[in-house]
Amino acid sequence: MYREHTIGVVVPAYNEEGFVGDVIREMPAFVDRIYVVDDRSTDRTWDEITASARADATDWNRSDGTYGDGLATADGGAVGGSAETAPVDITSDTLERRASVRDPIGRVVPIRHRENRGAGGAILTGYLAALDGGSEITVTVDGDGQMDLSQMPKLLDPVVEGADYAKGNRLLSAEYRAEMPPFRFVGNSVLSLLTKIASGYWKVSDPQNGYTAISRHALETIAVEELYEYYGYCNDLLVTLNANRMRVADVAIPSVYGEEESGITYRTYIPKVSGMLLRNFLWRLKSRYLVVDFHPLVLFYLFGVASAFVGVLSGLWSLFTAARTREEDPDSSGDRSGSASRTRDALTSAALALFGGVSVAFAMLLDMRENEALEDRIYE
Repeated sequence: MYREHTIGVVVPAYNEEGFVGDVIREMPAFVDRIYVVDDRSTDRTWDEITASARADATDWNRSDGTYGDGLATADGGAVGGSAETAPVDITSDTLERRASVRDPIGRVVPIRHRENRGAGGAILTGYLAALDGGSEITVTVDGDGQMDLSQMPKLLDPVVEGADYAKGNRLLSAEYRAEMPPFRFVGNSVLSLLTKIASGYWKVSDPQNGYTAISRHALETIAVEELYEYYGYCNDLLVTLNANRMRVADVAIPSVYGEEESGITYRTYIPKVSGMLLRNFLWRLKSRYLVVDFHPLVLFYLFGVASAFVGVLSGLWSLFTAARTREEDPDSSGDRSGSASRTRDALTSAALALFGGVSVAFAMLLDMRENEALEDRIYE
């Protein structure tokens, strides 16, 4: 337990042989359950999961209030469980259809997908298992060893103190940003901007960070079964949380870059996730500002986008017609009436585009103010 809260950790793993075992064995002592989800790996990941679970159980079952090489529990007492823990009671039909869940080995619950579902799918499965297992706070940790497990209390503290969701952020600290490879930094920055607009959490950045903690209340409130199952699951989750007015904390946490390879290919990932974010953005506006209650920012968004689109389109059309006129009648360039008309058209198009841009910016400002109380940044 951590500060009187039971802690479950979801570890998605796909072809993480050589990495996932270390993640299991290095898990902090205060973690009560570790839900390791093998997403139909083609290497020996499953064997490594079960072998590491047995090794972890040997240390975790000590009764002297310490874990492993003398690591004390977070509460200063005995470790929150024993190797004799009862099997997880699987009540979710969705979970049973998705995966095969083994009885716990110590505190580790090995789960194997019936078919490959992607990173988001593995997280979704882990969340369902954590709900069945009764975890009060559920943490997600990638199986590739990129996350510093000693930093986990920084994610847990905000949730214990009232936040619904806390996520790691490698961009809040200049030191942490310097450790990120340049191509990841650029791709991450683009997705951060798109996710701010779509989710309404304007202080949140580094949305692809999979080091998170979520309360049981949040998991029970959102439709877990409907979460996005591709790599964009974390972006999708933020939109869903905002639609349900959940409090989110962005926490400065470093990553550990080693020999592992990222599964994200940004040139295909960004376009695919951008489409999902656009759909989610429209759904969030409808859910929060039309269905439940009306807010004028919807009108500013609507008229702003429409005006900007019409302004840009009419401007391009004016340029096209002017070029075609000059091509058909070179002498027309000296026609004052025609020149004045084109000038008026250009000014009208520019005014529409400017009005649209200002309207959208004002809508964003209103959205920021509406969500200000729902987000927090933690730098230390």
